[in-house]
Amino acid sequence: MSDDRLIVALDVPHAVAGLELAKKLGDTVSFYKIGLGMLTGGGMALANELIQEHGKRIFLDMKLFDISATVEAAVRGLAQFDLEFLTVHGDPHVVRAAMQGAAGSRTKILAVTILTSLDRNDLDAAMIQAGDIPDLVQTRAGRALDAGADGVIASPQEAALIRALPEAKGKLIVTPGVRPTGAALGDQKRVATPGQAIKDGADHIVVGRPIWQAEDPAAAARAVLAELP
Repeated sequence: MSDDRLIVALDVPHAVAGLELAKKLGDTVSFYKIGLGMLTGGGMALANELIQEHGKRIFLDMKLFDISATVEAAVRGLAQFDLEFLTVHGDPHVVRAAMQGAAGSRTKILAVTILTSLDRNDLDAAMIQAGDIPDLVQTRAGRALDAGADGVIASPQEAALIRALPEAKGKLIVTPGVRPTGAALGDQKRVATPGQAIKDGADHIVVGRPIWQAEDPAAAARAVLAELP
């Protein structure tokens, strides 16, 4: 029986490679993330095949951001694919529109706070208001949850802060930026181990390269699962 707290990011070039990886992982993994990088490589077709033919759960990581009417229409269309999670930016107007679009479907809307690949220097360059990243993440998370989001995406380093918010009661926290013990950080700057992320309040962890770049992806996935409490 697989543990769906682990979501494997299918950050591979195209749907064929994604399906091959899913076959290698087999019953070890039941939950997959498909992101923008595969959108032009058959990502939606892969999502549909994994759901309909392999009984997998899919997290579609689109990080939608636009005017309310466009976000609502986009989410309504995507929700027809029986997705488990869909990401939008955590701005309240975006979250409210996404919740309207997802109404009546099983798709849960997760709000992006601040990308785990960014640090304070990156935020300064983007003219984001001054302040410590954990404080900004907590504030953005609270506002997104107030706007109706089913959960948030945040780095494991902020999971405990978000879990402590009154608005977070009964909501999901999904954490990318998770690296197994001893793994390379890659472009992630705010990271934690799988076990620490769960202990700090995450419901699901997202792991990509440490699994799909491994010689034996299934063994790598099992090693991550072994770290979970």
